[in-house]
Amino acid sequence: MKYDFDRVIERKTSECAKWTSPEYIGAEPDAIPLSIADMDFESPAPVIDALHARVAHRVLGYPARPQSFFDAIIAWMHTRQRWDIQQEWLTFTPGVVPALNLAVQAFSQPGDAVIVQTPVYYPFLFAIKNNGRQLIANQLKVENDRYGMDFETLAQQITPRTRLLILCSPHNPVGRVWTRDELTRLGEICRAHNVLIVSDEIHSDLIFPGHTHTPLAAISDELAQITLTLNAPSKTFNLAGLFTSFAIIPNPQLRARFNIALENTGIGANNLFGIVAAEAAYRDGAEWLSQVLDYIATNARFVADYFAACIPQIKVTPLEGTYLLWLDFRGLGLGDAEITALLKRARVAMNDGAMFGAGGEGFRRMNIACPRATLTDALQRIERAVNHS
Repeated sequence: MKYDFDRVIERKTSECAKWTSPEYIGAEPDAIPLSIADMDFESPAPVIDALHARVAHRVLGYPARPQSFFDAIIAWMHTRQRWDIQQEWLTFTPGVVPALNLAVQAFSQPGDAVIVQTPVYYPFLFAIKNNGRQLIANQLKVENDRYGMDFETLAQQITPRTRLLILCSPHNPVGRVWTRDELTRLGEICRAHNVLIVSDEIHSDLIFPGHTHTPLAAISDELAQITLTLNAPSKTFNLAGLFTSFAIIPNPQLRARFNIALENTGIGANNLFGIVAAEAAYRDGAEWLSQVLDYIATNARFVADYFAACIPQIKVTPLEGTYLLWLDFRGLGLGDAEITALLKRARVAMNDGAMFGAGGEGFRRMNIACPRATLTDALQRIERAVNHS
């Protein structure tokens, strides 16, 4: 089946947070939101068909997780990520962000230190601060316009109170797909210092040619024993509104501790439609994913070429994975407040880089999972605002 990602779908009438909430669209009602990470594309046809079939049953009671649901996840991880996981390793949450908070609560105490590699997905920062833990920012390095891990500083930052490192793999917002060597080195530092790793791999299916995602826990049995891997079909197949995610925890002791925290919150049940959609997506969504990745890759090239030709002061960080571009606005010679004012005049909403922590100042995160016409309109608005500022 050929999917039409150029088709513009009206989302303002569908109670869509991205297109209606001031938090994501800003104060301008006609702004184009390139902010919150969901796609402006229809989800795969097999998912929609499976949901229609389930609704046709007309009884929407408490769901069970069928064996076919587990089988679909296990087969997907084997085929797409070359990782053979076991069913008992799986546990379920209503989202990766709740799982992050549960992990912080389960494996640390107030006052303990948790490391993140900034600039990074801002709920990482909230999960640490809101739970009374000490945030340690191991800021990424930039060499030849490419981000990398600062291993030397990381080793120095670990103290006896350091309990966790939260990894973003692939990295949101800088778009890096970490290599096996990078992940191995990171894992060995943490293992040597008895630091657990919570690896957010929700973007791990969104990888572009020339790059390969490696699940950290798949590298070795030793690293699997200190790693909790968080994943979901939500970013891959545009299913965020169904609030279905999972943790893969090979270590039985860590899994038991995580499950106790999960049970104590009472949020361990799955959404009925999330189960149906996830199974259909993992079983029959590969062709849709292949096509959407091609489209997003073309969008990334289009944005980079547009800025290079029309607004060369704004630099685009090369994209290896995710559908989120990391844009460097510092060449405009503006402060963060002035960049915000510029985008407000342009009527384009993006995420402020400063919210991603140290190293994010002067940057903005742009969601490019939208039709080319929407992206073109947004870029032209930004160009006009820059030229008339």
